Amino acid sequence: MPKAILSVHDKTGIVGFARGLADIGWDLLASGGTAKLLRENNIPVTEVAEYTKSPEILGGRVKTLHPAIHGGLLARPTEADHRQLLSLGWDYIDLVVVNLYPFEQTIAKPNVTYVEVIENIDIGGVTLIRAAAKNHERVTLVCDPADYPEVQAALHSGRVSAELRKRLAVKGFQSTAHYDGVISGYLSVH
Repeated sequence: MPKAILSVHDKTGIVGFARGLADIGWDLLASGGTAKLLRENNIPVTEVAEYTKSPEILGGRVKTLHPAIHGGLLARPTEADHRQLLSLGWDYIDLVVVNLYPFEQTIAKPNVTYVEVIENIDIGGVTLIRAAAKNHERVTLVCDPADYPEVQAALHSGRVSAELRKRLAVKGFQSTAHYDGVISGYLSVH
């Protein structure tokens, strides 16, 4: 059964997208807030902490940074890689649905504190994007809710093309490059 991880700050459209995945037999993993929303909407989901057997720590700063997640994303489509994952009790993760903390919106707030700015630097989301984008030959990345309809249609047809996966990977790298540029720009003057 294919597996997806969902970890979104902007929850626009995620319930419908997740329901569509569940309806075609996908196993869903999700981080805390996303998992809570899916459960509230009667969508079967396994919380990342349950899957990794490692709780969210440091007030939510560490959720998805775990070998069970990143091994599942970065594993190549080889028998050796798959066997190693399975021997550890994990499996491939085939789809990443993620978007980042709203850093630009945070720094635009009047009287925003430096502590609030720092807490809105996303680490796990960027790492999920980079891992999925790196392994786009096998993994589909969705980092923009505007792409949900196209990806959902491809998944329902049973075929996500290599071209679509690559285009989404490029979008992911562009997204993290922009995000890092905004952060470095802000920190260089504050």
